[in-house]
Amino acid sequence: MFELIPHPDTPPASVRAVRIALTYDADKILLTASIDGQEKLAIPDWQSPARADNLWKATCFEMFLNPAGAQQYFEFNFSPSCQWAAYIFDSYRDGMRDLELPVDPFIERGIEAGEDYVIEVDLDLTSIPPGALRMGLSAVIEERDGTKSYWALAHAPGPPDFHNSDCFIATLPAPNAP
Repeated sequence: MFELIPHPDTPPASVRAVRIALTYDADKILLTASIDGQEKLAIPDWQSPARADNLWKATCFEMFLNPAGAQQYFEFNFSPSCQWAAYIFDSYRDGMRDLELPVDPFIERGIEAGEDYVIEVDLDLTSIPPGALRMGLSAVIEERDGTKSYWALAHAPGPPDFHNSDCFIATLPAPNAP
């Protein structure tokens, strides 16, 4: 379980915590994100599950994966609307293009979990090079009063910037070979 922290320049109004749990193997990851404070949360309307850009403009969860020793990294965005995005970058914010996935992510939203709002994402990882990965987890949280807070495992100095490698502080180990 990973506890995200809000950026000090963008504190939440009512959201109390954002947590992400991961289950990982060689081919897929199950990401479970929960928000404590759902009573004030602005939840995007449901949309047909599909790739979409600009999901970060509303409540959205993000995962960044960086192969060990490489400048290249991958960005995944998951919205409670059930829309998603996947990108590959050659280096910091450079060379962005869509990452083709063999299977669209499956997003289940609004799972009952006590007081928290929860979404689960089942993501195929076969488009990512095998091996250990540095990881950044983050979220943009929008509340009904318009407050937006930016949450991550760690924040780099300056304004919120989830692409900054200083935010990639977790590691997904290389799966064990059969």
